[in-house]
Amino acid sequence: MHDMDVLSGRLRAHAPPRPVPARLDAAGIDIAPQRILYVTSEIADFVKAGGLGEVSAALPRTLKQQYDVRILVPGYRKVLEAHPHLPVVGRLRPAHGLPACEIGRFETIDGLIIYVHLCPDLYDRDGSPYGDEAGEDWADNDIRFARLGLAAAEIAGGLRDLGWKPDLLHLNDWPSALAAGYLAWREKPLPTVLTIHNLAYQGLFAPERLPKLGIPENAFQIEGIEFYGKVSFLKAGIVYSDHVTTVSSTYAREITTPELGCGLDGLLRVKADQGRLSGILNGIDESWDPRTDPHLASPFEPENLKGKVANRDEVRREFGLAVSRGPLFAVVSRLVHQKGVDLAIEATETILREGGQIAVTGKGEGQLEAELEKLAKRHPGKVGVKLGFEEGTARRMYAGSDFLLMPSRFEPCGLSQMYAQKFGSLPIAHRTGGLADTIEDGVTGFLFHEPSLGELIGAVYRAVDAYRSRKKLNRMRRAAMGRTFAWQRSAVSYKKVYDRALMGAARAG
Repeated sequence: MHDMDVLSGRLRAHAPPRPVPARLDAAGIDIAPQRILYVTSEIADFVKAGGLGEVSAALPRTLKQQYDVRILVPGYRKVLEAHPHLPVVGRLRPAHGLPACEIGRFETIDGLIIYVHLCPDLYDRDGSPYGDEAGEDWADNDIRFARLGLAAAEIAGGLRDLGWKPDLLHLNDWPSALAAGYLAWREKPLPTVLTIHNLAYQGLFAPERLPKLGIPENAFQIEGIEFYGKVSFLKAGIVYSDHVTTVSSTYAREITTPELGCGLDGLLRVKADQGRLSGILNGIDESWDPRTDPHLASPFEPENLKGKVANRDEVRREFGLAVSRGPLFAVVSRLVHQKGVDLAIEATETILREGGQIAVTGKGEGQLEAELEKLAKRHPGKVGVKLGFEEGTARRMYAGSDFLLMPSRFEPCGLSQMYAQKFGSLPIAHRTGGLADTIEDGVTGFLFHEPSLGELIGAVYRAVDAYRSRKKLNRMRRAAMGRTFAWQRSAVSYKKVYDRALMGAARAG
């Protein structure tokens, strides 16, 4: 999750939110919308390291049409630079080994209220949300994110100066998952929903840290937060939350298996058997429209795909690729083992023999970065690599490429394959997680069954055959561009989860 750090500092241009519809009680009297505190360690308006940042920027804005949704995010340097004079609306005392902090507040231009967890010693740093500029995790990540979780629990308990108290907490991944535990240990019940964006990142720390974190010793057991001798923040969220969601229906099934359950498959099977584990596919925002995207060299639409040529030419120029009649393959990814980047590297010789070219952007593991740079030097004009990430470049790559290579070994949801399809680039992907749920094999992309070189090359051959038939290629492009990945659909499913958790709490009360 921390391998690719994208610091944008931008506020999204969203349409003004619709008014929250009135809710009526049995007597027909207006009542206020239910209040949701969405707790996240990333938001793409300011800082993101992966898909969580995009989700945190989009989902609360969609849910805001029905709920009073507010976000709690750490006071990272990029947040403070964008809002240097935040009014303080709450103060939290030190607890155990966790420092005192303050809660700031601002409102985005489209009306979303964001609470900022102010603790400069913990968050006002260069680097990503999780590590330094060299990619090393911060040594005090347990303190940093336990403090975030405790702040969420304290807001849930009611802060006098805040003037607002949530009816439900929506937690995201291990950095905020401990909030569910703090509510249970302090015997202050509140409905909680935990979304797992990637089970592989669990927030594991030494048990000697329990006193500093304010975790009771009796919670350190197999039915609690103990995980192979360590404290697991994510397991705390799974154990103590009312409902667990993850970001695709296929991944929800996969994480209940030993192969992809990361040691938590037994606990997750129990949640699934109880009806308390759901897969809800992520969406993408409305800016992913090739007719209007300002980053593109030329706009285009399904009925007129000529604009893809201008974008392909621009990508070739940016990546130093030669003029070619062959297909252009793109890799837009964190450069890590999970993403199957090594498989893409191994498939390069085959792609080049078939007349293709490859453009790669991303950052991640040093060894993979070095291998890609060597590949570009060995094949000048055919392989181009830009380490790092720049959004405009990425969008032009989706728009200009013919195919997106995405041979992930596992993929909870994935967003790149959705972006690519909306821009007429056909993904070549392993049939797993959200890739299986969002790509129609042979219609909007190409899926293969096992994360192996042979399977990937087989899918590449199928893609090249489609490229050589312009009629088939354009038919697939139009089908891909016609796919709908709207957040509204996801919001309907989250509403069902929220309503169930809130009704359960009402019955328990």
